[in-house]
Amino acid sequence: MNQEQFEKMKNGKGFIAALDQSGGSTPKALKDYGIEEDQYSNEDEMFTLVHEMRTRIVTSPAFTPEKILGAILFEQTMDREVEGKYTSNYLADKGIVPFLKVDKGLAEEENGVQLMKVIPGLDELLKRAKERNVFGTKMRSNILEANKDAIAKVVQQQFEIGKQIIEAGLVPIIEPEVNINAKDKEEIEDILKEEIAKELDKLNDDQYVMLKLTIPTKPNQYKSLIEHPNVVRVVALSGGYSREKANELLKENDELIASFSRALVTDLFAGQSSEEFDSGLQDAVDSIYDASVNKN
Repeated sequence: MNQEQFEKMKNGKGFIAALDQSGGSTPKALKDYGIEEDQYSNEDEMFTLVHEMRTRIVTSPAFTPEKILGAILFEQTMDREVEGKYTSNYLADKGIVPFLKVDKGLAEEENGVQLMKVIPGLDELLKRAKERNVFGTKMRSNILEANKDAIAKVVQQQFEIGKQIIEAGLVPIIEPEVNINAKDKEEIEDILKEEIAKELDKLNDDQYVMLKLTIPTKPNQYKSLIEHPNVVRVVALSGGYSREKANELLKENDELIASFSRALVTDLFAGQSSEEFDSGLQDAVDSIYDASVNKN
């Protein structure tokens, strides 16, 4: 584990940019950016366009290590280059900690949750990531109902794979997302906190994880998890909230920082001039940084 990166993630001020839309979510990400599906004819062209979008973001003067601690990448983004370097190496050289999304999407909903699909070739992927200055990984599950046994399965799966990631010398971001529209959201979050705490308490002293959680209904719901000795950092996903709403809710939670995706890039479009694009990104970065650092 890179100690400098660990120190930055543990104690740095700022937030994590989630630039890891992949596979099925890529056409929507491009559409939101102003590129319609009839503007590319195959998957290669689609991924080239999305890489151009991400390159534009990470090379922008608004994308700096003073406010952005880390960035989460999709595998194809890690394997492509920015200014002659692999994207993860480019970010690391810039002082921004690279993470890699490793999950292969969600299984069908069962008992009110979606577990992760099997992740084939994970060891090889982790080895490649380690060689390219990647500090940690991210993998997402989805919780829609307050089913205690099912939520326990989600958390157990996350930590089981998380230990494999730790063994490879990386820090896993455990992401059991709670759907923001779940009717029992607050109850789900109570169960989730309890199940995560159980798994954290089973870790050895030298096994570290990060947590990426939906902004909770009750402010400071996850305070005890933030303070757990095996937790490097707890970050929040925007989960479909607007940037304004996500920032407002984030401010109510001490020491919880953002790891936003759509809420970061919502005002960025392919047709903008460099000045318009950089200004839009700067506004987003400033507001998300403020919500991550300055609490109510």
